[in-house]
Amino acid sequence: MSHTSDGFNRAWIMEQSVEVCEQYDPGVLTLRGLYYQLVSRGMTNTLRHYKRVVSAMGQARREGVIGYGQFSDHDREPVGSTDAEPTNLEDQIEDAKSAVMSWVNYYRKSRWENQPRYVELWIEKKALQGVFQTVSEFHHVALCPCKGYPSLTFLSEAAGRFARAGRRGQSPVIVYFGDHDPSGEDIPRAIGNSLLADFGVDVEVQVIGLTEEQCLDLQLPPAPVKSTDSRSANFDGLGQIEQEAETEEYRTALREFVATL
Repeated sequence: MSHTSDGFNRAWIMEQSVEVCEQYDPGVLTLRGLYYQLVSRGMTNTLRHYKRVVSAMGQARREGVIGYGQFSDHDREPVGSTDAEPTNLEDQIEDAKSAVMSWVNYYRKSRWENQPRYVELWIEKKALQGVFQTVSEFHHVALCPCKGYPSLTFLSEAAGRFARAGRRGQSPVIVYFGDHDPSGEDIPRAIGNSLLADFGVDVEVQVIGLTEEQCLDLQLPPAPVKSTDSRSANFDGLGQIEQEAETEEYRTALREFVATL
């Protein structure tokens, strides 16, 4: 038994540590955590005293006073495991079935690699991304929210994708959905013009919605065109009707359009 002049000897550490460990489940407390608990009970906070605690806890575990699993060591945890358990054939069969079913459910063959067209779905409103995402994922088509008139950075990145498609021998197509209002009607024109003029990429822009015919068929009530929209003077549509008016129509139209490609 060691003796110290400050009273925080091995006997004191062992006694106090047993009391502290009784308050924690095995594997919760670290040695450093135990040390700070002892500091809160009066022990001097120095490296020398911390080493005393480490030494005392080594002896306590070897003597069976405290279990080896009482403390955790997050700094020395193994990464991965060596799997050497005997193989249970029945378990392996079930695991294999589960793995095969997961592969079947999640495997997707590239549907567009041998197609004459390269298609992307562009929408005016970022807020409607969730509405269109199911359709775009089902058809393996990129979904591109423009947030109004797209930036040159956005168009530059798109032009790169379209150019690569062209080198593969595919004709690029944008399937576009926007509002029925002056800007919504003009955005597809601006997209096509900028891709050609600024990046030299000729892209077919197919406007699927929201068209005037759809608005009439669905009897969607128009709002007055915004006076702040500089394009309103040349707009002869029904008024301002936003995409949110009828989302299911868009999904139906998109499925029908993609089926014709």
